Amino acid sequence: MPNSTLSQHANDALRAYLGQRFPDEGARLQALTQQLFDATGDIFCRSNMRGHITTSALLVDVDAGQVLLIHHKTLDRWLQPGGHFEASDAVDPLLASAMREAAEETGITDLRPHPQWLAADSGLALPFDIDSHPIPANPRKQEGAHWHHDYVYLLLADSAQRLNPQIAEVHAAAWVPLAHLASLPDARMRLLGAKLSTELRLQ
Repeated sequence: MPNSTLSQHANDALRAYLGQRFPDEGARLQALTQQLFDATGDIFCRSNMRGHITTSALLVDVDAGQVLLIHHKTLDRWLQPGGHFEASDAVDPLLASAMREAAEETGITDLRPHPQWLAADSGLALPFDIDSHPIPANPRKQEGAHWHHDYVYLLLADSAQRLNPQIAEVHAAAWVPLAHLASLPDARMRLLGAKLSTELRLQ
């Protein structure tokens, strides 16, 4: 996909997310909205130090009430699997990037979007969450402070599948009860847990 088409895809996903699901979240996504509107630089390029798009996935076994998390090596936190966007020829490149990251970091490949989060008009997956958060400067990587605009997709998976975490990137991967997210130190993970409880009525 050309960069202009990718940016339009990201903008369409943002508009659908705010318009169809979470209209009250517009204020916290102003940095992303403004950057897409300005269209200066490639928002999908990791070297864009204003900010760039990342993708991640919430892997859920609804019947078991379990969520799959990875323990991130660099951040030393339990998080949802994800990373920097990598382009593909997929019809839904943001979803494809999130699914690739999830499969690489956990070893689980039998993944599918939650049917309640497929847009009726296009069949494309709606993000379950979009979050803009500041990333501090990292002199080791020669990166300045910037924003990550993370598109999170809700994927269904069977917790009986064998885990094979990518040890180069993560310490471990583990299925945890949804209620466990409320006890994590990361505020965003607590918010994602609350959103899962509300949207899927899981406890």
